[in-house]
Order: sequence, then C-alpha cells, then structure tokens
Amino acid sequence: MAFPTLVPSSRAFDAGNWPIKTYKAQNGAEVRILYGNSRTNMTLSLQYKNITDANAELFLDHFDEMLGTYSTFVLGDSTGGARSGWTGNREALGAGSQSNRWRYAESPTIDSVKPGISNVSIKLIGVI
Repeated sequence: MAFPTLVPSSRAFDAGNWPIKTYKAQNGAEVRILYGNSRTNMTLSLQYKNITDANAELFLDHFDEMLGTYSTFVLGDSTGGARSGWTGNREALGAGSQSNRWRYAESPTIDSVKPGISNVSIKLIGVI
C-alpha cells in the first residue's frame, strides 16, 4: 500500500545531518569523524486539516500496513501528495536523494473537528 497522495495543509522538513562523531581533547582540540556518506535523521511533519474521516483512515491503514514505526517506504515521485506545493528541486525535499527511505516516527494523530471531518498530523523520519 502506498502512502496516501493527499495534499498536506502544511509541511515542515528538517534536513538532518551526516553521521559525524566529535571528540574533544582536554586542551579543546576537536577531531571530527564522518561515519557515512548519506544524510540521516531527516524529518518530515505533515498536517492535513479538515479532511474527511475516510481520508484520515487512509493514514491509519498505511500505518498498520507499515507495522507502525517498523517498516520503511518511499513517498513516491509524483507531483501530488506530501511534496505538493514545493517548487524547489524535488530531490532537495526528500530522503531518496540520500539513499534513504521514510518510516513513521510515531503514530498518526487524528483530531475530530466535527462529525465526518478530522485533522491529521504525521511525523516521518528518513532512515537508511
């Protein structure tokens, strides 16, 4: 099952960092070691405001299909969905350019607005 292709109301992206370990000597000298060639720990927070409960259920179904925070997935490269509205380079706003995939950082949060209408919050993390 693919991640739902609904257009988010808002999106927050944190680009993460490369795996670096820093060691400091007593005199303040610093040594930094790069432990990989891909950026990790990217996060993508998505908000879906005032969507139907049926559409909100799509996120719960996908979360179940991914076994919660266990399995990884790709968001796809379509112009719709999680990256809709981003006019920059599509690779810049995604884990795929770093050979990463996405997984849920936590379970989706659903807030009922009124009968049949909900707000959904999704938090994803980029992993290798």
